[in-house]
Amino acid sequence: MNALPPADQAGPLAAFAALRTPEGAALLDELRDHDPSQELATATRLRRTHPAALVSAALGQARLRQRAVAKFGAADAYRMFFTPNGVEQATRTSVAAYRAGRFAEQGVRSLADLCCGIGGDAIALARAGISVLAVDRDPLTAEVARANAEALGLQELVEVRCADVTEIDTSPYDAVFVDPARRGGRGRIFDPEAYSPPLSWATGAALKAPRAALKIAPGVPHEAIDPRAEAEWISDGGDVKEAVLWFGEGFAPGTFRATVLPSGATLSCDGPLPAPPVGPVGRYLHEPDGAVIRAHLVADVVERCEGRLIDETIAYVTSDAPYASEVTTAYEITDQLPFNMKKLKALLRERQVGVLTVKKRGSAVEPEELRRKMKLQGPHAATVFLTRVAGAPTMLIGQPVKRP
Repeated sequence: MNALPPADQAGPLAAFAALRTPEGAALLDELRDHDPSQELATATRLRRTHPAALVSAALGQARLRQRAVAKFGAADAYRMFFTPNGVEQATRTSVAAYRAGRFAEQGVRSLADLCCGIGGDAIALARAGISVLAVDRDPLTAEVARANAEALGLQELVEVRCADVTEIDTSPYDAVFVDPARRGGRGRIFDPEAYSPPLSWATGAALKAPRAALKIAPGVPHEAIDPRAEAEWISDGGDVKEAVLWFGEGFAPGTFRATVLPSGATLSCDGPLPAPPVGPVGRYLHEPDGAVIRAHLVADVVERCEGRLIDETIAYVTSDAPYASEVTTAYEITDQLPFNMKKLKALLRERQVGVLTVKKRGSAVEPEELRRKMKLQGPHAATVFLTRVAGAPTMLIGQPVKRP
């Protein structure tokens, strides 16, 4: 985060400082498992024995901690501090740890974390044994990052500085990490030059360092990627979380990489792949992970499974023989039908399908709408793919293949 600081931060900074007093800490402990739906009653009760401003700040922080559990895990989230933007923009722990691991593997021992936000990446880097200078120009955010390093016992490895990242001398450090702000007053920013700081500045900072990584939005156009970078798309639990541009020694310029967490499985290619073949649906359908699709590596999956695409515009791969991979999910296809809701409903009734997973690519039908119309009953489960095969709207019915 590198957003402009508000004109007056005395109020927020004072409220945050109050949370770090013994009274504030005790209040946060008491609110750890509070029910947000009972917040009004809880606030009324607590204000009888605590200052109203402290109660308000503690309740807000308790809500943020509960939200942060999904990214940081309960053990860390309930010791850390957050801002609303910090929870929203912070890197998930699993992704930050993976990225820190790549730096550590390259021998990085000191790093400048520019636009550090609440310190999520700095924490992961410190836990990988890297000494971190964490910089953010928002005073409250920098104070929260400092508190988080202390709360997790990492203050000896994390120095937090409130400053404009463009004024930081990064020459003493082994590496640089930049996470530009990609949100503005109107929501997400899609133009990399509208990031704060702009991607061009971040790239310049990266090229001055022995090694560097820039975190960018996963939807970045490939033509906007500097050819001197290794571009990596990272997913976690099936959701694409970010793209990273790696620069410097130990990384492969011009390479596109897809990494799937938690397994850590990866695919990479150092140049454009030829267009994969297209053909009829075989016995198996393979759904590439979103990171593979974003990295334009679906053709690599086609080659590995000796398969083909079902349509030149759809990222579903089919094969006649089974194929298992950590970067794809495989299904055994039992039925292929032209798109027809009545025929699908009849087939599901005949098969006694009560649980239906709906997946779609190239279809405008909403999964919830389809499930509602099917009026499902029965003990069995199935998966239906709403898609196109050779340009024709098609329904494919099947079951997930268990990995060996």
